[in-house]
Amino acid sequence: QVQLVESGGGLAQPGGSLRLSCAASGSISTYAISWHRQTPGKQREWVATIRRGGNTNYADSVKGRFIISSDNAKNTVYLQMNSLKPEDTAVYYCNAWALPRSRNDYWGQGTQVTVSS
Repeated sequence: QVQLVESGGGLAQPGGSLRLSCAASGSISTYAISWHRQTPGKQREWVATIRRGGNTNYADSVKGRFIISSDNAKNTVYLQMNSLKPEDTAVYYCNAWALPRSRNDYWGQGTQVTVSS
């Protein structure tokens, strides 16, 4: 099992930046790591994924603004969020997963990001 703890959320102004961290209790080298976000009354939305080997994918809504990266030595994944918009306001969740996902799917508790002037 892997336990995930997110940090780095908070209040940012439109156009500002935040960096989220996802610290794992064990090695993340065998997992893909995704970030998701959710606002009240809406379904959870996928944001970005980094896979074994370093390949990354982004939702269209954040492409060009957010960067996902990993430091396997620290068992930590980061989400650098730039050019923040009010619509980026959400609780952000870290998710470690591997196939079969039904047996290998772990989530953190979430961290709140609020973008407001």
